[in-house]
Amino acid sequence: MAITRITITDWLTHYRNLPIFDVRSPAEYEHAHIPGAMSLPLFTNEQRAEIGTTYKQRSREKAIKIGLDYFGPNMRTMLESAEQSIAKHYQYPVHQPPTPLPAVIVHCWRGGMRSAAVAWLLDLYGFQVYTFVGGYKSYRTWALKQFAAPANFRVIGGFTGSGKTDLLHAWKNMGQAVIDLEGLAVHRGSALGGYPNQPQPTQEMFENKLALAYHDVLLHQPVNVWAEDESQRIGNLRIPTELWVQMRAAPVFVRQVPFEKRLPYLVDGYGKIDKEKLVNAIIRITKRLGPLETKTAIQYVIEDDITACFDILLQYYDKQYRKSLEQRVAGGSTRYDIPESIQSPEAILDYVDGLFVQS
Repeated sequence: MAITRITITDWLTHYRNLPIFDVRSPAEYEHAHIPGAMSLPLFTNEQRAEIGTTYKQRSREKAIKIGLDYFGPNMRTMLESAEQSIAKHYQYPVHQPPTPLPAVIVHCWRGGMRSAAVAWLLDLYGFQVYTFVGGYKSYRTWALKQFAAPANFRVIGGFTGSGKTDLLHAWKNMGQAVIDLEGLAVHRGSALGGYPNQPQPTQEMFENKLALAYHDVLLHQPVNVWAEDESQRIGNLRIPTELWVQMRAAPVFVRQVPFEKRLPYLVDGYGKIDKEKLVNAIIRITKRLGPLETKTAIQYVIEDDITACFDILLQYYDKQYRKSLEQRVAGGSTRYDIPESIQSPEAILDYVDGLFVQS
């Protein structure tokens, strides 16, 4: 069998259903990778560092020999690990593989020796092997270009606790084009917004995931792409500037939900946060919240009066969001208010579509 080289465009068009092995080191993979790729490291972090140092300080040939010393004894283990992952992907028993063996994609950083070595091994065993031209680096180049692509954005806005994320999820299930920025960032966009026991991805990994999600919704243009009204920063991550500028210029549809309904919604969603984490989150916004309100909010946490604490925090976030809306409109975005009487996902879509029919 022959090893076939494909481009990122080929993968997006014809090979998205194939399993992908990233043979870079564990540290490289953990920092960022192609969404959906599985880690099958050719070398450990330490081995990669040793080989790299040898390449720079001694010679390419010596580095290759050291690499072979590590690769040789590990070939069977690596092959069996890949075999199990491929069987799981295609859903067949490892001990009863199909004939011929199915296809798999292998890549490293630049499509060099690491992917060539693993591709050779898998090809020798009988798998149909594809490799990426340019490796992971080519995916990064492609990903960063996606954010300049134009989209017909519609932004759902509303004060904290108005259920914007719930709406996006409902619309996505209804077949609408949705970019869930907070889901991709693993953060709900406020000082309290971290997901329990789920760290945020690195900035690079966030961009990798976002680029692919954005590409996928734009495949069906012309469509209206829904996203939530966000500041450019979501937790520790930043929305790429080219994309964020588009979103800030798009029309914003502000869901009207009164304070007395948003407060219990917020308490229900965030009220089970660990006390220490809640206090630390409050401390992080002390400068903007003010010393007296900060002290009072923390005291309510200590007294287990979470509703009173969130009453203070919600007033703070309302003030911040009102300012953000004013800046958005001043920057050229058009604001439309969705009346409180219109609540269901279907009714809101109908209302928004009606606004444009009327205009």
